[in-house]
Amino acid sequence: MNGRKNIKKQHCEVIVGAQCGNAVLRGAHVYVPGIVSASKFMKAGDVISVYSDIKGKCKKGAKEFDGTKVFLGNGISELSRKEIFSGLPELKGIGIRMTEPIYLSPSFDNVLPSYLFLQNLPSVVVTHVLDPQPGEKILDMCAAPGGKTTHIAALMHDQGEVIALDKISNKVEKIKQNALLLGLNSIKAFCFDGTKALKLNTVKDAEGKPPFLPESFDRILLDAPCSGMGQRPNMACSWTLKEVTSYQPLQRKLFTVAVELLKPGGVLVYSTCTITLAENEEQVAWALRTFPYLQLQPQEAHIGGEGMVGAGLSLEQLKQLQRFGPSVVPLRGTDIDSLRDARIEDMIWLANKDCIGFFIAKFIKCKST
Repeated sequence: MNGRKNIKKQHCEVIVGAQCGNAVLRGAHVYVPGIVSASKFMKAGDVISVYSDIKGKCKKGAKEFDGTKVFLGNGISELSRKEIFSGLPELKGIGIRMTEPIYLSPSFDNVLPSYLFLQNLPSVVVTHVLDPQPGEKILDMCAAPGGKTTHIAALMHDQGEVIALDKISNKVEKIKQNALLLGLNSIKAFCFDGTKALKLNTVKDAEGKPPFLPESFDRILLDAPCSGMGQRPNMACSWTLKEVTSYQPLQRKLFTVAVELLKPGGVLVYSTCTITLAENEEQVAWALRTFPYLQLQPQEAHIGGEGMVGAGLSLEQLKQLQRFGPSVVPLRGTDIDSLRDARIEDMIWLANKDCIGFFIAKFIKCKST
């Protein structure tokens, strides 16, 4: 969908980094660390036009920028140019308060922080597909920042054990903070590489900590590291072919460990936020060939599309997969004003489809390995 077209561009401009620009399109204000450049005489209280430097070419502190930039809307400056570029590290708050963004996305910043955790629709669906039950032992293998982890614990009424792994320590701290904020006690987060989470000897030590003995978990969520091509909005493409193709072997390593750690009769859910066949349907086909005791399962809730052809899966198997993405939404070039008379049912359907690109597969392990 196109944004609002009648916003008047101002002489005073601020250029923000591409990541900051993506956040603004999703309803955020502009925070000081995201500001790359500002017009020479900008003062607090000025009406500013905000642009995204999608190619990363603008120099920090520049007074003007004539490179490739995308208009994001208008806002009111909270600080002067001099204050923004004063070099003070403690300046982290809002720099531009967006008043006329090109997309009318509400900001959920600090809305009921101890009750709500905002997630994209497919990220909510994937935890329901996992269907964790009170009293079970669950593993979230690549868990940061903890949205799905905390959702798992909430669906279990905080009864049982949710082990969350991530190999980057400050991300693990984020999981712990989110669990604390939401008052969830069943979550244990560890800084640990998921590819090494299987204990190779059977000597019991470090009770409850990774690595784990085989067949330790009732359900496992592998929300795998991926090329992230489903993330939107995304105005800056920085992927190299080498980087995109590097994820498939890593995902297979993690998947192999997950299968070993899963109890017989247990459920394994594999998900990514990318759209490539290699990281999604090809991984499912590989898993079914490599682990004949795994069976693909139907998913509940199922509100995305079915899997994509091309990986050798049957039509029946493709129906058991779930793919989300904007490609099904026939709204290219539609202005927001033309949707005002649409039926509420149609608007809900559109909202459920027009989301990030995401993939979900659900397996059950039929016997011991």
